[in-house]
Amino acid sequence: MILLQSHSRILIETLSNRVQNLDKAVELDYNWVEFGDIRYHVQVSAKNPNVLLLSVSLPVPPPETVFVGGLPYGAIEAIKSAYGSVVQILDPPRDGFNLTLKINLAKLPTDEERKQALLMKIASVREVVLGAPLSVVLKHLLSRTVAPGLDGLLALVHRPNESFFLFPQAERVTVVYPMRFSDSVDTTYAASFLQEFVETRRTAGLTSAPVCSWSPDPPPELKEASAEPLSANAGFVSFVIYPRHVEGGKLDRTVWNLSTFYAYVSYHVKCTEAFMHTRMRRRVEGMIQVIHSLILFMFILHLFLETLIDGKLNLVFLDLP
Repeated sequence: MILLQSHSRILIETLSNRVQNLDKAVELDYNWVEFGDIRYHVQVSAKNPNVLLLSVSLPVPPPETVFVGGLPYGAIEAIKSAYGSVVQILDPPRDGFNLTLKINLAKLPTDEERKQALLMKIASVREVVLGAPLSVVLKHLLSRTVAPGLDGLLALVHRPNESFFLFPQAERVTVVYPMRFSDSVDTTYAASFLQEFVETRRTAGLTSAPVCSWSPDPPPELKEASAEPLSANAGFVSFVIYPRHVEGGKLDRTVWNLSTFYAYVSYHVKCTEAFMHTRMRRRVEGMIQVIHSLILFMFILHLFLETLIDGKLNLVFLDLP
């Protein structure tokens, strides 16, 4: 199975190109969308080619999620910690966006390895911003504590007007995803995929992976949630995260994998659907070939019977192509 990359390929290519051509005065001004819900805007002025303005528009949060100043809980602190003095948060952001960052490319580290690492981190701004509240919760899990003010059921945005839930405890954090799909075929594929996903977790080689479960009904952790977020037509997936899953430098990867789990499932559902369509097309093509062969056989047989009836049996039909 394919895991999604945390960085934006378009953004890392843009940043790398600008770093390699800082002496060239160019103007950039363009938008793009990733994951179907994250919109980016990059702007560079020819008058100040060392400065790149990056604006990010996040999914529309549902009412149950915690947003502070248009951003997820802890996002401002996460940005400052990740980027330091290289990045400045502009207030207010660009119209139509949740966040605008002023990136001073002249302040990047001179060491090439550190420079590339920071550029990659900037290109992973989606992970830093949307994963901020999850990162706060999992950092406290490392110390076997619960973050102050985050000791109840938490709702985090991951798609427009849709959320997933955290139930933090001192020794573990339970993550629950209500899985929704607008297409009935996608819903069927997703339910089957998730049940197989849970069964695969039980194999001998994956005993250290987080405990995973699937249910068509809401798990007990969501008893405090309102009815609207629990309208899931493909069931509910739960992961139980223990301290060992975020120790030894695993925190960032765990945050990213949990933040993009729905996109991961949706990607494989679409791949499965495409694979099934390809198989069906091949099968239909094979049946059409059989039918064509049968039509040719019946045509030859018809000619043979006609010559028999006329008493003029010959081998002319052997010359047929």
